[in-house]
Amino acid sequence: MREEEKNKKLNTGSHLIKREDSVLVVVDIQEKLTPYIKNNSKVIENVVKMIKFAQIIGLPIVLTEQKNLGNTVKEIKKELSGITPITKIEFSACKCSEFVKKIDELSRKNIILTGIETHICIAQTALELLPHFNVHVVGDATSSRSIEDMDIALNRLERSGAIINSTEMLMYELMERAGTEEFKKVLKIVKGK
Repeated sequence: MREEEKNKKLNTGSHLIKREDSVLVVVDIQEKLTPYIKNNSKVIENVVKMIKFAQIIGLPIVLTEQKNLGNTVKEIKKELSGITPITKIEFSACKCSEFVKKIDELSRKNIILTGIETHICIAQTALELLPHFNVHVVGDATSSRSIEDMDIALNRLERSGAIINSTEMLMYELMERAGTEEFKKVLKIVKGK
């Protein structure tokens, strides 16, 4: 088999996520709820990493805010200065027409979910997206008020077909290769510089 045919065969049906088909969604990381979330500083740190990464590789970013929970926390808001949040009252972002319209406009098949709470807004959004999209939940960039609720939600989502990733795993998968200028920029994010 020629090298070109071999590579073509290896690249078909891949389970790896591709950047040109992906969008990052940041769900409800807001001032009034975040202090009660388990591992909240780590979740915020990982979401900020995902946002910076998305900006480097050119992923579109969608931000939601649950009505009456205050603004998005300052660490995330600072990174998303040009993005207007989609305000919702529904737990599932898919029940919010503005969110659905934005996702449809972007026309991507992979939805990367980060945010809070895992067992409520993340779970309901993911479950409604699953029949239509590949849903990647970034397990270390989401949490709940209880670790038990978070674990149960991630387990249910995985059994339902969602792909559970870590921040770093997803970043390297979308980046695909080392030794590029893009890789050097991302490496600074991974190392926390």
